[in-house]
Amino acid sequence: MLALAAVMLCAPAAPAQEEPAPPSAIIDVVEVNGRIDPVVSDFLRRAIDSAAEANSEVLVIQLDTSGVLIGRDEFATLVERIRVSAVPVAIWVGPTGASASGATAAMLAGAGIAGMAPGTKVGGLGPEEALSRGLVATTDPTLGEFVVGLDGRDVGGKVLRTARVVPEGELLRRQQAGAVRFAKLGLTERLLHLTADPSVAYLLLMIGLVLIVFEFFTAGVGVAGITGAVSLILSAYGLAVLPTNGLGLALVVLGVFGYCVDVQAGAPRAWTGIGAVSLLIGSWRLFPGDLAVPWLVIVMMSAAVALFMLSGMTAMLRARFSTPTIGRESMIGQMGEATTGIDPEGMVDLRGGKWRARTNRATPIPAGERVRVVAIDGLLLEVEPEAGGAKDAGH
Repeated sequence: MLALAAVMLCAPAAPAQEEPAPPSAIIDVVEVNGRIDPVVSDFLRRAIDSAAEANSEVLVIQLDTSGVLIGRDEFATLVERIRVSAVPVAIWVGPTGASASGATAAMLAGAGIAGMAPGTKVGGLGPEEALSRGLVATTDPTLGEFVVGLDGRDVGGKVLRTARVVPEGELLRRQQAGAVRFAKLGLTERLLHLTADPSVAYLLLMIGLVLIVFEFFTAGVGVAGITGAVSLILSAYGLAVLPTNGLGLALVVLGVFGYCVDVQAGAPRAWTGIGAVSLLIGSWRLFPGDLAVPWLVIVMMSAAVALFMLSGMTAMLRARFSTPTIGRESMIGQMGEATTGIDPEGMVDLRGGKWRARTNRATPIPAGERVRVVAIDGLLLEVEPEAGGAKDAGH
C-alpha cells in the first residue's frame, strides 16, 4: 500500500483544459487481506463512515480475500453499505497473486468501480475474462496506477478527480493528486483477525491445552499457565468465527486428556493410543472443506504433543515430584496439609512441597485439613484424615 505514496505514478496526460483535482481532496485507502470476518466487516464500515465524514473524493479498497466468515445477511448488508456509500467506493484486487474468491466477488459488484492487477483472480477468472464479463472495469499493475486511472470517471453521478497534470520536460504527465489517507486495523484487531485463520486457531488451541495441562501437573500458576490461558482465549475467537465442528473439537480435547491419563500413570498405556488417534481425527475434522487444517500442520503438531507428553512431561514430573527411595519410605506416616479438597484426589503440602494425593472415597478431606501419608503409589501419595483414619481406628 505504501507504493501509492512512495512511487510517482504517471499516465498519459489528460487534456490541458481538464479540471484539476482540488488541492484539499482526500483519497482514502484501506487494505483488506484474509477472509472477511467480523473484525474486517466492522473495519470497512468504519472506513466508509470516516470517508463520508471527511467528504473524501473516493474510498479505495485494496482487496485480497479468499472467503467470508460472517453470516449471509451481514455480508449482504456490508455489500449494500458499499453500494450506497455517500463517497464513491473503488475496489482494486491486488497486488499480483491476490484474489477475490467465492462470495467476496460480490463486493466488486457493489463498488462504484472495480479493477484488478495482472496475475490476480476474481471469482476464479483472470483479468481478460473478468473484463469481458464486466466484473472489473480496469486492469492496473499497481494501486497507484489504479487511483490515477480513476480520474475523470463518472461514479454514481460524481466525476472523480484523483490526478493532476504536471510537466515533465516536453511532455505532460498525470500523477496522483490530493492527500492520501491510509487506514489499517489496530493491533488488537489484527491479532483477532489473525486467529480467524484455521491453522492459527488450531495451533493456539493446542498450545493452550498443553500449557494448561503442564501447569496442572506442576500444581502452580506461572508463566506457562498464563500463556496457556491467553492462547485459549485467542483461539476461542477463531473457533467462534470459523465453522468449527463440535465433534472435532471434542476429539481434540479427548486426545489431550488421553495423554494426561497415562502421564498420571507414569507410563504409556491404552490411553496413549486413544489420545493419539483422537487427536489426529479431531484435528482433521475440526474445520470443514477448504478451511481444513493442512495435514502437514496436523502431523507435526500431533508429533510434538506426543513427544512433549510422553517424554518431556514425564521427565519433568519425575524431577519435580520424585525423591530417593529411602526418602519416599520415610514420608509414610508423615503429616501434611490438604491445599485443595481431596475427593478422592487433590493436592497436599508436605515437607514444603506440593504433592498430588488420593484418599478413600469414604473419607473425603476438605482443604486446610491435616492429612497422614499411608502409602505411595508412583507419583501419588495415599493419604487419610488425621482423625478418623485407619490408624485411629486401630487397623
